[in-house]
Amino acid sequence: MKKFFGDDVLLGSKAAQKLYENHAKAQPIIDYHCHLNPKEIAENKQFTDIGELWLAGDHYKWRAMRQNGVDEAYITGSASYEEKFRKFAQTLAYAPGNPLYYWAHMELKQLFGINRPLNDKSAAAIYREANEKIASGGFSAQDLIRRCGVKVICTTDDPADDLAYHKQMQNLFVKVLPTFRPDIICFGLNRDDILPYLERLGKSENTEITSFPVLLDVLEKRLDYFVSLGCRVTDHALNTLPPEKGTFEDASRAFELVKNGQKVDKALLDRYTDFMTRFFAVRYAKRGMVMQLHMAPLRNVNSRLFARLGADCGIDVVGDPVSAAHLARIFDEIQQEGELPKTIVYCLNNTVNDMLSSLLGAFAGDTPGKMQLGSAWWFNDHVDGIRAQIHALADAGLLGRFIGMLTDSRSFTSYVRFDFFRRILCGEVGAWVENGEFDPDCGDLIEAVSYRNAKEYFGF
Repeated sequence: MKKFFGDDVLLGSKAAQKLYENHAKAQPIIDYHCHLNPKEIAENKQFTDIGELWLAGDHYKWRAMRQNGVDEAYITGSASYEEKFRKFAQTLAYAPGNPLYYWAHMELKQLFGINRPLNDKSAAAIYREANEKIASGGFSAQDLIRRCGVKVICTTDDPADDLAYHKQMQNLFVKVLPTFRPDIICFGLNRDDILPYLERLGKSENTEITSFPVLLDVLEKRLDYFVSLGCRVTDHALNTLPPEKGTFEDASRAFELVKNGQKVDKALLDRYTDFMTRFFAVRYAKRGMVMQLHMAPLRNVNSRLFARLGADCGIDVVGDPVSAAHLARIFDEIQQEGELPKTIVYCLNNTVNDMLSSLLGAFAGDTPGKMQLGSAWWFNDHVDGIRAQIHALADAGLLGRFIGMLTDSRSFTSYVRFDFFRRILCGEVGAWVENGEFDPDCGDLIEAVSYRNAKEYFGF
């Protein structure tokens, strides 16, 4: 029996161990998609309790605890962090194979120097030991970023944001760059707060948004503002893909309905979203930006819990597969209207990975790895999901051009996920080497996927 979370965890062969030790382990980190709070980075948030560090905003953990029957008071309620930590430790004992089990124990080992199982019996002692380590220093937001070797962080930001904290951090030891995410303006026209949002968006450019052309002008100016502060990445959340092309007239009509206090029906809203997605994509390409498309989540399905806690509380699920025909149409029309930007596609329903990998190959060109099948996302960033994504890439594309891992996280300890991914990557490539199916001298490929491809792809 191997040692519990030993140095060779997830490295199933001698070739994998060699690739990891010599080429993956020490690579820096580019986190090109996350949900860290820029304010907490800029102000160097201090943590005093591992319960806060792990459980204050992590809906992955909240969801698992609910599945274990934990009362909400110990999840998002008023219980102490020590009590919450104890309940999470109890939950882990039922979670073999769950990524939370890997991440928690890798974080304990790599960041706290604690290498034993976390469960109900060990929780009190590990809680005390971890908090003693925190008290001794090295666990502020910036400390954790520095310790993990992070070079670039791309936060997730609304077009109306003033990016004040990004301005403060321009000379920080790590690049903290904004990501342009226009979700509200792309498909949120029926939100109850859309009119106040449009007012706030207009004020960001000292403009009253009185018409659709004015809206488009403001959005272009906001895009240039983001670029001026180092933005290289954009992000669109598409729960479903618009089934048909939307025109300028469609989008303008939808906007006018909203300005007059009316709701937009689904068919017109889909055409509006389609037009806005293409509008932005062409402008991203002109500015040399990368477009991310996050597709197929079904959000906030538990209305009772949503009413109590709001979004991002652990009640989103895997949605239906996306349509190859719809996505191909969108890409083709973007290409006809201007130029398709570098694009990363993620689908929460990973049953379509093979389809996506093949479709992206049809729009490749101009730049190595221009069209990327994004890393295993959200409900898929477990061992089997990462392996499946690696094989979908390898089967229909070029694994060696992949831009690698991201955290997609709000947690400052989540950077061990890069090590998690790199170990799995080395395990898969190492197996091909061991079987005589790939060149043993492939360390350069491992280094590229671990770090260098992302650096070159985004131009950092």
